[in-house]
Order: sequence, then C-alpha cells, then structure tokens
Amino acid sequence: MLMRTDPFRELDRLAQQLMGPGTWSQPSTMPMDAYREGDRYVVAFDIPGVSADAIDIDVERNMLTVKAERRPVAKADDVQMELSERPLGVFSRQIALADTLDTEHIEADYDAGVLTLRIPIAERAKPRKIAIGGRKEISG
Repeated sequence: MLMRTDPFRELDRLAQQLMGPGTWSQPSTMPMDAYREGDRYVVAFDIPGVSADAIDIDVERNMLTVKAERRPVAKADDVQMELSERPLGVFSRQIALADTLDTEHIEADYDAGVLTLRIPIAERAKPRKIAIGGRKEISG
C-alpha cells in the first residue's frame, strides 16, 4: 500500500473526482511555458503520458489550439488499482497569436511528455533598414 504525505494532494484528487475528467466539449487545461528565443517564440506544453498520435494541433486565423487525450492504460484482469492520481481525459489550450508570427512555418516536437512549438517571427515584422533614395532636383 502506498502512503501519501502531502495533505493538499487529497484535496486535488477530490476536486478532480468532482469535476471529472476532461471531455472534448469541456477539456481540462494543460500547463505551458512561453518565451522568445532569438527570432522565434517557443511554447512548451506539459502533457506526460500522452502518445504523439493523441495530440491535435490546429491554427485557424491567429488562434492556436492544442488538444491532447490521455487514455486509460489497459490492465490485466487480476490487477487491482490501489491509487490513481494521474488525470485522464482531454486537455486543451488556446493561444491567440500576434499577426507578427509566421503561422505557416510552425515546428512541433514531442519529447519526454513535453510538446514544444517553435513559431518564427514573420519577415515583415523584423526590423529592417530603409535606404534613402537619391535626391532629384526639380527644374522649372
């Protein structure tokens, strides 16, 4: 038998049971980090225990949507669950992207339970020098 030492873990478990697992119509949220790295933005989502084929990434206009589903693991008939704290169900996160990002060239990697998206800054949004053309004299 496993022992719990964190008193708040029981409250989290109770809240999860009351709210139930996330569904496609009402998904649970997933934690994320977002930061700028040179000429691109990086967004990392924590979704451990989710297989890569259960992750859906969409961009419509400037709205990025990430959905993932953690399914229960098939257990043998003689297995008796003693403790189940890992949430199951659907997880989702939506992010409004600025027009200055190039949504056509988003790169996605999934490793060790972390989905990482790299979104480049659009060329039109990068600083650039404007050359001054030669002066023309007006003759009259």
